[in-house]
Amino acid sequence: MGIEPARSFHRDAPAHPSLHPPGAPRMLTFILELLGMLLVILVAAEVFTNALEHLGERLGISEGVTGSLFAAIGTALPETLIPLLALFAGTSNANLNQEVGVGAILGAPLMLSTLSTCLMACFALRARGLTGRVRPERTGLKRDLNFFLIAFSLATVAMFVPVEYLTVRLGLSLLLVFTYVAYITLTLRASQELVENGHGTEADHHMYLSRIGLPTNLATILLQLLLGLALLVLGAKGFIHGVEGLSHLLGVSALLLSLLIIPIATELPEKINSILWVRRGKDTLAFGNISGAMVFQGTLLPAIGILLTPWQPRTEVLTGVLITLAAALWLRLNAQRDGLPVWVLLLNGVLYAAYLGITLSR
Repeated sequence: MGIEPARSFHRDAPAHPSLHPPGAPRMLTFILELLGMLLVILVAAEVFTNALEHLGERLGISEGVTGSLFAAIGTALPETLIPLLALFAGTSNANLNQEVGVGAILGAPLMLSTLSTCLMACFALRARGLTGRVRPERTGLKRDLNFFLIAFSLATVAMFVPVEYLTVRLGLSLLLVFTYVAYITLTLRASQELVENGHGTEADHHMYLSRIGLPTNLATILLQLLLGLALLVLGAKGFIHGVEGLSHLLGVSALLLSLLIIPIATELPEKINSILWVRRGKDTLAFGNISGAMVFQGTLLPAIGILLTPWQPRTEVLTGVLITLAAALWLRLNAQRDGLPVWVLLLNGVLYAAYLGITLSR
């Protein structure tokens, strides 16, 4: 009788529990998935930017249009799909879908205006120094930041409009859509003058598909562009799956997940494209890719959120919105004729760290 409990104990308990933590194999699987998808995104970004440069050169458009419109919209597809899928084809839990949608919509501009600009500066730091400058075309940069600040301020105001005031919310939503249409119009109008002043898009390398025997024509450019875009979406989707798996193992809430973790994955295309361009000295393309995506995600996606979610100023949401506006305003104030100092961009990373500290401490 006295021996039986001991047998039971040894049968049920692992011999070395510290060596086999629960969930360890699953965590390793998710980490390997993240590394694999990151490699896919790196390859896709190189293929995409190469094709985009050739497309811009063939069409005779400015680097501002190539970066702020073509690259920004193309690489914004992953983070655009997340809130749309959450709201229209999510789980049966409507509150969970709305939390993921709101977090993904607001988390993307936060990530772009803070962490993405900081990472771009980190790669410029070695070659240019702390007091060196990133020199995007100034009028396009100012236009992007001005439109973003106006649009995102309107989206912030909409948070304080009660859900019952549907007409007011609808009006603000439509105003955001019209703001983006106006932005596209002005950006395209400025293209011809910029090309004449030496800001036309120029490709540095031969088309990758041309190296395997395909002709360098518009059809090949579009084929490589679609291939790169498909790989970007695939890589971001797989990365998101791995991040979500890790977050569930770590017990992270849906809103916090969508505000902090999902944008890290979905913004990878913009980060990597901008890093590739800034290392080649193509500052207009590098910054336009980020600032153009900010305008896209600060207008059309909030327009959807205002209509389809409660869109309320919860503490973690409002904190992120205010830091995003502060980061964009900091960039706008420092957008001088001779470019943005590297240290200015690095400070935007401090703002992201501050947001992390404030949010996680709650």
